[in-house]
Amino acid sequence: MKLFGTLLIVSLLIPALPARAVTGDDEGWKAFGHALTLAQVLMGIAVRSDNPDKAFDDVLAGRDSEANRAIAGMLEEATADMPPEYRDRVASMGRDIATLARRNVGKAPAAPASVDSALQARKDLTAMGLRYYDQKDFLDAVGRDDTLAVELFVAGRGVNLGARDWRGRTALDIARDRGNRPMAELLARNLPAAR
Repeated sequence: MKLFGTLLIVSLLIPALPARAVTGDDEGWKAFGHALTLAQVLMGIAVRSDNPDKAFDDVLAGRDSEANRAIAGMLEEATADMPPEYRDRVASMGRDIATLARRNVGKAPAAPASVDSALQARKDLTAMGLRYYDQKDFLDAVGRDDTLAVELFVAGRGVNLGARDWRGRTALDIARDRGNRPMAELLARNLPAAR
């Protein structure tokens, strides 16, 4: 969804860029070209990637050289007429924005579960032969790396996600021990706050 929002913003900005380019100066067309390159990179991510959000996160993290060149070119063109002290401040703000964006890479906000989604998750668990309220079924699913079942247990809200197995390990401990990082992150995001 965030990729769609970014593509929408870029598509709205592109028509504004030719206004500067119409003056006939080469500089305006360079900025427009950089914006087109960036838009093309983002559109290409949406079309070609199996996981557009991860690919977009790579752009934010600075791992896409074509996007890096386009952004640097746009910044250079936008600040070309500025005094050096203002140019440095704009560049500093850009770095801060990129840092904030990278800080949130891969962190999906935990969406509040609705009653309908909890009910559907419980039905799905029951259809799988699992009891949505059974701690043992939940911990067993974590132990066998059954991500689908664990996601349903989390969505179903019928078990204590901080429950411990017979060895005293929580589901989070088990997922980490098994090296299942995505599952561990899911559990960590959804654990109740410590009291």
